[in-house]
Amino acid sequence: MKSNVYYMDLRASYKDSLLSKLGRLMDSAGLSRVVGKGELVAVKLHFGERGNTAFIRPVFLREVVRRIKAAGGAPFLTDSNTLYRGTRSDALCHLETAMQNGFSHSVVDAPIIIADGLRGRNEIMVRIDKKRFQHVFVASEIAHADAMVSVAHFKGHELTGFAGTLKNLGMGCASRRGKLAQHSNVSPRVKRKRCIGCEDCVGHCPVGAISVHEQKARIDAERCIGCGECIIICAAGAVGIRWSKSIPEFLEKMVEYAFGVLKEKNRKNLFLNFLTDVSPSCDCAPYNDAPIVGGIGVVAADDPVAIDQASVDLVNQQPVLPGSCLADRLDCSPDKFKAMYPKVDWALQLAYAEQLGMGTRDYNLVKI
Repeated sequence: MKSNVYYMDLRASYKDSLLSKLGRLMDSAGLSRVVGKGELVAVKLHFGERGNTAFIRPVFLREVVRRIKAAGGAPFLTDSNTLYRGTRSDALCHLETAMQNGFSHSVVDAPIIIADGLRGRNEIMVRIDKKRFQHVFVASEIAHADAMVSVAHFKGHELTGFAGTLKNLGMGCASRRGKLAQHSNVSPRVKRKRCIGCEDCVGHCPVGAISVHEQKARIDAERCIGCGECIIICAAGAVGIRWSKSIPEFLEKMVEYAFGVLKEKNRKNLFLNFLTDVSPSCDCAPYNDAPIVGGIGVVAADDPVAIDQASVDLVNQQPVLPGSCLADRLDCSPDKFKAMYPKVDWALQLAYAEQLGMGTRDYNLVKI
């Protein structure tokens, strides 16, 4: 059976703003079924790394909060700390970054709670008995919430091809130990001819596994934990991984974590993907490149597989924007994510999630 994925475009008028359309989108997708009176509702999003500007605008989160309150719920905005060194690696810096990016209580009308505590160690172990993991470690405040609304910025990603709902759940809801477990098979290596010795990777490595000798970076394989941050942060593209072995396993691990996050919620979840500022890279980077396509809209569903498949399809149906990283590949419309990351088979995450019974890739797109 196909799942319904509800869609709103970005057209607006004096009588119908984007915020009012967003409210109708959530109602159509079944918010009243997800949120009960007096229930604590985790609104899981990415606050954006300091310096990044592609993250979802806080004013949209205010409307999400308003609708949850109208349904009787008590919402809080949340995310978990990062594995790498950055501006969200502990709760204090994470909160400061969120506020500097506009997510203050006065704007969003809800408190922010960092889901895995001060240093990323507050977690709940969930048994899943799957291919890669017997247990997964979920950030405790997300696990303890009565319901969850996932609000994801849909974009490209260096390790997963694209990042949407499944990544917002699997990686975004994991504790520090859970993130480490997912990244443990990623084996980065330095391409010496490309390395310019800028040392950006050195400052972002959480375990000090990178050093620079004779203006070239070196990675200590014994100390490396595989977090992949050096791959994301390297502007010269000098850090790569063993794609054939690492990525399929990484995608399966991420999906199993998403499975564990949703396991005990009894379907009390709603998923939103914002297809706006569709940047080539993750919002974890302290910058964002030009969007690859124009603004598309927002999709909502109670099926995490269908919503990501629909999002991929909507992006791939759009023309490439001039001035983007795909501007010299205007014929890449069949698969823009493959064009950006040719060694990442992004479809694996959807196929595996479907195999685990998390949802279906078959969907009906219902425009509101």
